[in-house]
Amino acid sequence: MDTFAYLVPLVLLPLSLSFFFYIRKSNSSSSKNPPGTSGWPMVGENIDFALAGPQKFVYDRMKKYSPDVFQTSLLGEKMAVFCGATGNKFLFTNENKILTSWWPQSMKKALLFPDFVEDSLKEVSALKRSFLHDILKPEALKQYIPLMDSMARDHLEADWSPHDEVKVFPMLKKYTFALACKLFMSVDDPEHVARLAKHFTLVTSGMFSVPIDLPGTAYNRAIKGGKLVRDELLKIIRDRKKEMIENKETAGRDLLSRMLLVTDENGEFMSEMEISNNIIGLLVASYETTSTAVTFVLKYLAELPHVYDEVYREQMEIVKSKGPNELLRWEDIQKMKYSWNVACEALRLTPPAQGAFREAITDFTFAGFTIPKGWKTFWTVHTTHKNPKYFPDPEKFDPSRFEGSGPAPYTFVPFGGGPRMCPGKEYARLEVLVFVHDVVTKFKLEKSIPDEKIVFHASPVPMNGLPVRLQPHAKCT
Repeated sequence: MDTFAYLVPLVLLPLSLSFFFYIRKSNSSSSKNPPGTSGWPMVGENIDFALAGPQKFVYDRMKKYSPDVFQTSLLGEKMAVFCGATGNKFLFTNENKILTSWWPQSMKKALLFPDFVEDSLKEVSALKRSFLHDILKPEALKQYIPLMDSMARDHLEADWSPHDEVKVFPMLKKYTFALACKLFMSVDDPEHVARLAKHFTLVTSGMFSVPIDLPGTAYNRAIKGGKLVRDELLKIIRDRKKEMIENKETAGRDLLSRMLLVTDENGEFMSEMEISNNIIGLLVASYETTSTAVTFVLKYLAELPHVYDEVYREQMEIVKSKGPNELLRWEDIQKMKYSWNVACEALRLTPPAQGAFREAITDFTFAGFTIPKGWKTFWTVHTTHKNPKYFPDPEKFDPSRFEGSGPAPYTFVPFGGGPRMCPGKEYARLEVLVFVHDVVTKFKLEKSIPDEKIVFHASPVPMNGLPVRLQPHAKCT
């Protein structure tokens, strides 16, 4: 009897799987839905995605199924992957009409309070509040430029100058996180920043890993790290609130103070957990994507001496126009036209983000296929960035692509587009240009590993951290 009890599942399992694959095949062959496959039960195509990398994974399926849109299963979700400028335009212009923002459940569990995990991203986020977009506009960010410059100089003097060689990527993560803590929350104690960064690294390292919450897994560490980050932020928020009440503050000295003072259309203040959620979202963007963006700009400057020389010439013109040790201002940033073209070309070739998710809130049709309500969508950066139709000789580094009117609409999309275009785009632009200015006017760079491999996690990462040799410039007398 015991033997029979063990044999029954062994017989039924293959039959069940056969039935499952039959049903799935029938569904995927529907002429209404985009062509593609759901991959293996439970696992989907996650393994294929990880092994191939995002670009090869998408290109292989575009070739096999459709150059416009195909279906897959990633992160436990039925997903339609949109490709090309037409797909970008469709998704960007239909935000909040037929699509809404979406984060993977694993990411939400790592980042957000448990109370918010089951809510839609729109319900979780206060980023839609106009004040946050206002505070990230160029007019508001102008005041931060001298502080960005001062912190970049201090960082280079303390962490770069004493060495003949540095690893760019980890150094930039340290700098960008410290800058975000200072600008968003006025937190600048080195020990406090280091502790918060340590917890935050656990989150970003594991929030896109296989969502298995068992001891020792990256995801388990991300969950624990997320709780530690939220606890730290709540303490910062409560201390600031108490301080503002005692001092009767009515003006916001930084983003945190502005969040504590702002009310919605019903006159209600943001909750402490709402504020924490939004600060975490901003820290993710400023820590992960901006540090990656600056890293790859410096990578290309180290690889391409002729590009470096032109950036150096432009930046030294700015130095010569200023007094000794005078900090950068908005007017200086506006003169960095070639440097920004270089940064854009680096963002085209190696964008920090590979795209973004949305969720269908109703059935809709694209390219002759129906995407059902509840399906997730993903738009891809590299299907336009690396397309010779939009960027001739796409693997060539050519900053002149961004002169004049620049690329065609919806083809250069490192910051997304439409209503959900990254609100931190201008913040990222300033941070990139300020740091590049301070690096190139201080050092010439040479890659220590000429053929260093790039691997993909949440963002592209130099396998060895991009070690570069530093050649300080002779000081002008």
